[in-house]
Amino acid sequence: MPSQKIALVTCSTRNPRVNPFITNYVHSLLAAVVPEDVSLHILDIAEQSLPLYDEPTIPSLLPPDDPTPHYQHEHTRQWSAKVRGFDAFIFITPQYNWSLPASLKNALDYLFYEWKGKPAAVVSYGGHGGGKAADHLRGVFGGLRMRAAATAPTLTIKGAVITETIEQGRVTEIQAKFWQEAGAEDAIRQMFDEIIQLLREGLDARSQR
Repeated sequence: MPSQKIALVTCSTRNPRVNPFITNYVHSLLAAVVPEDVSLHILDIAEQSLPLYDEPTIPSLLPPDDPTPHYQHEHTRQWSAKVRGFDAFIFITPQYNWSLPASLKNALDYLFYEWKGKPAAVVSYGGHGGGKAADHLRGVFGGLRMRAAATAPTLTIKGAVITETIEQGRVTEIQAKFWQEAGAEDAIRQMFDEIIQLLREGLDARSQR
């Protein structure tokens, strides 16, 4: 049975969305190389029904071992329990106005100990690849004390292709071929190797305590 769970996080909540199709694309690449003791899961922020942060307490002031029951709102407790169930995260995010979506930042800010110490990576996309969003998100990883993978793949996607992707309900073969030729698929696999290595290092550190 798989012992380590990795979440592929779909970060955009606005409609129409291309984000779920790009998450599925990343999932299809990684499913072919995932180790037997690791499982991949898709976690969509749009399905969490999180309002703008409304907890009365700063998350880092809650009990670190089990913060979930100490949140005031049920939507926060559900989000906390869900995130605690994963061992690592790969955030697939668009770039909005040179940064990450507010929906993603809000979801991250709801919690602290549920993220702390866990491996994290980002695959960004946008008209120029979304590198600024990735840089900002990696800064947030530092604030949450997550362990970031060094490789942060970027996917360039234009407006016309976004429309085609939404209409077809998947990343088009032409777009996938473009990313492959640009080296994005190799970068995604390299990033995944780094996440797996970070997971292994975390397991080794816990076993030596």
